[in-house]
Amino acid sequence: MDGVILINKEKGISSFGVVAKIRKILNIKKVGHTGTLDPEATGLLPILIGNGTKISKYLIEHDKTYIAKLKFGIKTDTADSEGEVIKKDNFKLDKKDEKLYIEIFNSFIGKMSQFPPKYSAIKVNGKKLYEYAREDKDIEIKPREIEIYSIKILHINYDENEIDFEVSCSKGTYIRTLCEDIAEKLETCGYMKELKRIRVNNFKLEDAITLEELENNKNNEEYLKTKIISIENIFGNKNRINLNERKKELFLNGVKLTNDLEDDIYLVYSNNKFIGLGEVKEKLLKRDVIVYEK
Repeated sequence: MDGVILINKEKGISSFGVVAKIRKILNIKKVGHTGTLDPEATGLLPILIGNGTKISKYLIEHDKTYIAKLKFGIKTDTADSEGEVIKKDNFKLDKKDEKLYIEIFNSFIGKMSQFPPKYSAIKVNGKKLYEYAREDKDIEIKPREIEIYSIKILHINYDENEIDFEVSCSKGTYIRTLCEDIAEKLETCGYMKELKRIRVNNFKLEDAITLEELENNKNNEEYLKTKIISIENIFGNKNRINLNERKKELFLNGVKLTNDLEDDIYLVYSNNKFIGLGEVKEKLLKRDVIVYEK
């Protein structure tokens, strides 16, 4: 089994926890993911299995889409529902200001500098930020450039003082920080009450399965074939290179082959069988990810 399987992660389990469960369910050692999803967040988590773990470098930079719930009038130390309340105010959403809310949300579209939350896994001097926070130590947090491609309000709950919104953004965007920044622009405070990831590049939540569904079908080979996206299909938009038997052996042994194609990643075949990915650079083809089995 090699490729990517899309998991609809439930609340309360970490991304590493999902990886550990899939190792056990499928009885396979090589399992990984392309980027963590907080334990309290739900939604799409692409999981790499077998030789699929070798393509992680091509998947970690992808854009993402989320649906989030922003709670106004309360600030927590973690910027989400797991933290302790550190501030409250009497701000209330008002129906007459709906146009203002739309304008403020839209004002975040574009590139910007964002400060990651202090409770995050970003490392500074070899230590994660949340470790410093738990030790109540101050550490300089540098901003990172991110981009919001689109953002739209889905629902305003005036009774609960909450706004549900959908946002598409670049890698490295913290929705917790975005929620706090939106609230601050409304001259109040707020935190991310819920988060669901619905897209990672071309992977979509509607194509994902739960861990329970995987467990129930672990011995169903036909089912697994429909749920595991092969490396060949993931790179299906790339051009192909066909090698004869001699060049195939050289390619598999790591010998660079002269090739007159443009610099890019290519699907490599021999005798109509997919053997892996190759990279052409400066007119030389070299092996990259090999899935070939003799």
